[in-house]
Amino acid sequence: MFNKLKKFKEKHADLYEFIMFNLLSNIATITNFLILNLGTSIIFASLLDEPFKFWIFDYAIESGGLGGFLAFLLSFFCAQAVNFIVQRNLVFNSNNKLGIAIPIYLFTVIIVYIICLYVPTIVMEPISSAVGRFWGVNLTNVINIMIQVIIIYPVLKFVVMKRIPTESV
Repeated sequence: MFNKLKKFKEKHADLYEFIMFNLLSNIATITNFLILNLGTSIIFASLLDEPFKFWIFDYAIESGGLGGFLAFLLSFFCAQAVNFIVQRNLVFNSNNKLGIAIPIYLFTVIIVYIICLYVPTIVMEPISSAVGRFWGVNLTNVINIMIQVIIIYPVLKFVVMKRIPTESV
């Protein structure tokens, strides 16, 4: 079994890396859902019925209000912190300088943050009205996670986690 996996990895290195990226992203996904559900049910529960509007973000009560905004914000931040560590060490085996990698990653995450904080203002109300608030929050989160993979994987692979070739002795 391990020999087949090793041969697959050698033959299809990029596909293997993408599969590992997605599999190990589940650690960040679990973190994301855990924090999101703790946020909406406990941490920010008292703020779910308080509308929140700032810039492009319009979290009506049906979209989770201020509590929903803060829960999505906190869950995304925690998930991305976990994701950076996992991807750097376990998927890309990156050896580049953190001083270069972290600012680029943070810039990418901020852009994705804005997108993923805006998405609930568009989709949460219609999804929640169809399937209920609990499932609306979680299905909206699934949409956000798909957006994150589409944007973050290429940036990590080609920019942030680029390995520095080591010199042969």
